[in-house]
Amino acid sequence: MGPRIVAAEFRDAFVTELDAGQQSALISWMSFTATFGGVRGVTHAIRAGKGPFKNLSLGGEHLHHYMWGIGLLTGVGAVAVRGTEGLRRHPVTALAYGAGLALITDEFALLLDLEDVYWAKQGRISVDLAIGASSLAGTYFAALPVLRKVARRLRRL
Repeated sequence: MGPRIVAAEFRDAFVTELDAGQQSALISWMSFTATFGGVRGVTHAIRAGKGPFKNLSLGGEHLHHYMWGIGLLTGVGAVAVRGTEGLRRHPVTALAYGAGLALITDEFALLLDLEDVYWAKQGRISVDLAIGASSLAGTYFAALPVLRKVARRLRRL
C-alpha cells in the first residue's frame, strides 16, 4: 500500500467524516501544533547560531513573534465579524487561527511579565512539553473520526 493510497484515504475521510466546523477545528489544531513546533525549532537554532535564521529587528527593536500572531488573529477576527460563511470556514482561516494562537502562546511569559524571559530555564522545558503534548492531544482527538475511518478502510485493503 503506497503513500498515495494512504493520502487519498485521509482526504476522503476528512471530507466524509467531518463537518465543516470539525474540519476547521482539525486544521486549526494541526496548524497550532506545527507552528508551535516550528517556532521552537527556529528559536533554538537562532539561539545556537545555527542555520540561516536570525532575529528580526526594526530600528534596533526586536520584533517578537507574538506580534505576527496578533496580526494573524486580527485578520481572523475581521473574517469572523465581516466575512461570509464560506470565508469563516475556509481552511486558510483555520490555518491562520492555529498559527497565530501558537505564535502568541509561545511568548506568553513575555506578555504576562512584560519582560523578555523567553529563555529563562525555570519551567521552560516543562512549558514546552506541556504545550506540545496538549497540541498533539488536541490534534489527535480532532482527527479521531478521520483516523478511525482510514484504519477501517486500510484493514479492508
